[in-house]
Amino acid sequence: MTTIIDTPDGLGGSLNRPGSSFKPISGRRKTVNSIARGAVVVAVVIAIIPLLWLLTTLVWHGLSPILDPDWWGRSERYGGAANAVVGTLVQTLLATLISVPLGIFVAIYLVEYSDGKSFLSRTTTFMVDILSGVPSIVAALFVYAVWRTTLGLPRMGFLVAIALVLLMMPLVVRSTEEMLKIVPQDLREASYALGVPKWKTIARIVLPTALSGIVTGVMLAIARVMGESAPVLILVGSTKAMNWNPFAGNQESLPLMMVQQYGQGPSAFDRVWGAALTLVLLVTVVYAAAKVVSTVFAPKKS
Repeated sequence: MTTIIDTPDGLGGSLNRPGSSFKPISGRRKTVNSIARGAVVVAVVIAIIPLLWLLTTLVWHGLSPILDPDWWGRSERYGGAANAVVGTLVQTLLATLISVPLGIFVAIYLVEYSDGKSFLSRTTTFMVDILSGVPSIVAALFVYAVWRTTLGLPRMGFLVAIALVLLMMPLVVRSTEEMLKIVPQDLREASYALGVPKWKTIARIVLPTALSGIVTGVMLAIARVMGESAPVLILVGSTKAMNWNPFAGNQESLPLMMVQQYGQGPSAFDRVWGAALTLVLLVTVVYAAAKVVSTVFAPKKS
């Protein structure tokens, strides 16, 4: 059977005429394609099932505590979790304010200024790779050894933020680096051709173009460090009172609250689930807000 198609000049043409580059798809290729598609679908389902199970269990056990208005309005001393929420947000905010600018500047150096062969470039890349695999307990112990043992500083929320910086910055560097690499080189060359300096090209062209991906990488880094328990166990003490100051006194956080409540036995498990669900909700809210920011400030299509 000959298949006829319409050609630009209105004449009929055959897909299998002599010299044609079109070839009918063989049955073997169709079978392999169907098997591959089925395998991908099965893999996605297998990955989604435990995630849905985890989310359902978390909501089932943790919804009741967070529906209580006192959970959000009172500190742990009065049956709420407001002090832990404040501590988590303050420590994460400090870590973000330190690590995000540093990570973005390091990524800009590696992509825009470094040739990849200098000693500084190779050392920076090596150190970022090392930090990417450092466990949270190692980062916490390093900060404890430097700030507590050597400098004699007291335990406080700021030390937790420093440990979180060590965990967060390599993620920011790597994600920003990859986003900057996919920005078309033609945009940079067009800007240079108009006489725009390199630093202004990066600030006005490259970074806005990659903003959405950079924000996504930052949010993944925040989500990664917000639930870390090792730094808060080593570097800050637990307290049931509200403390907004990360530079003085003990400061509660949601991971620390979960550990403390779990140690009180099964009677406090509902508060453990509530703290876990609260942490997930905070990450979700921060991620949604970041996506809105990236959408608003992303370059508009003309």
